[in-house]
Amino acid sequence: MMDSLSRHVFYPLWDLKDRSQRLREWRALEEQQWWPVDRLRMMQWERLQKLLTHAAEHSPFYRDVFSKHGISPASIRSEDDLLRIPVTTKSDIRNNLENFISDQFDRNELVSAKTGGSTGFALKLYFDEACQERRNAAQLMADRWSGWDLGMKKAAIWGNPPVPSTMKQKLRHHLLDRTIYLDTMNLNETSMGDFVERWRAEQPGAIFGHAHSIYIFACYLRGHGITDLRPRGIVATSMMLLDQERKAIEQGFDCPVTNRYGCEEVGLIACECEEHRGMHLNLPHLFVEFLDGENKPVKPGEPGKIVVTDLNNFAMPLIRYRVEDVGTFTDEPCCCGRGLPILQRLEGRVADFLKLPDGGQVAGISLIERTLTKVPGIEQMQLVQEDLTGLSINRVKGSDHNPEMDRALISELQEVFGDSVSITIHDVSEIPQESSGKYRFAICKV
Repeated sequence: MMDSLSRHVFYPLWDLKDRSQRLREWRALEEQQWWPVDRLRMMQWERLQKLLTHAAEHSPFYRDVFSKHGISPASIRSEDDLLRIPVTTKSDIRNNLENFISDQFDRNELVSAKTGGSTGFALKLYFDEACQERRNAAQLMADRWSGWDLGMKKAAIWGNPPVPSTMKQKLRHHLLDRTIYLDTMNLNETSMGDFVERWRAEQPGAIFGHAHSIYIFACYLRGHGITDLRPRGIVATSMMLLDQERKAIEQGFDCPVTNRYGCEEVGLIACECEEHRGMHLNLPHLFVEFLDGENKPVKPGEPGKIVVTDLNNFAMPLIRYRVEDVGTFTDEPCCCGRGLPILQRLEGRVADFLKLPDGGQVAGISLIERTLTKVPGIEQMQLVQEDLTGLSINRVKGSDHNPEMDRALISELQEVFGDSVSITIHDVSEIPQESSGKYRFAICKV
């Protein structure tokens, strides 16, 4: 009954009270996801041109960029024309924050956020309320693909969970958000055991959390023979979802995992549907490009740097913003029937690519998957590259570990890096987390 009340009564009343457009935008997205891709592209391009015109007039940063490069919004008539606009980087934002903000908005009245800084750059960001509502609407749509539905109680496996303090926050927590938390900053036998008991008492319908943290909890369940935690949906987000971890999570909960991809700067970028054959790009809200090392478009199936234009944020426009991730896309449609194109695979963050002695580079996440797939005896693993001559492996032993597996692990990595690179295994009890509660599988310090 509470699920139904939350969806049909409390959500609409709360939006009415706040004069929010969130549910209206959600209903629009529910319809738009089934549009043909050509119709979606036409709407996307109209929104892009509107944003470019606004940024050229009201964002001092982009006004200067357009002037310096002789660009007018009216001259951007195709994707090739868009390439004339320089890519925006994290350094640009950090060094010119005030100039990004539109002169039509009072910064004190904007929603602010800050990225975690795991790639070395912590950024301050601003959004207007309408942008925030649209982002929330896109997340509602995508989360429903997992089996969750509006109003359903959630179990969140998350770092630094929010604690409601004001009366409004407490009401929202009980009537709308309806979430129980397992704090990933304190994952241990006691905290996970307590969370199991709370789950049994409150019966959440879906799990949301960091992919690796959900994996650790799933391993706890399997290790203790716990089989009665059966959600209708699982959403893994905020970090890479490894194939091996997906299998372990699905075995632990007897439920498919939905992989969701986004970032603080632009919101939801892509999410898997019920077919789980790649992630649908959030076309109504974002213009997404995949670029090579010279910032030229790559072909379908080729890895490229992900560059995003946020079509929602008029308070602090971000045009052709490089999110520091690498991925591949496909132009093949999904058999689900949605017109939203597919992000085929995330290759990892730019910061997590390791350097090869010959000048090349390799995705750290690919190395992790390669070794975890081929070499048994590994519970968790992290690669750290301090320089070009050495590679360190932080490894948590699995219960089936034996010394032969160490030789096999080193051999697998030497096939990639060559014999000139020294590879050292360090046994650790756990892989350390970032301050956000996330885990990094590969760290390049070169």
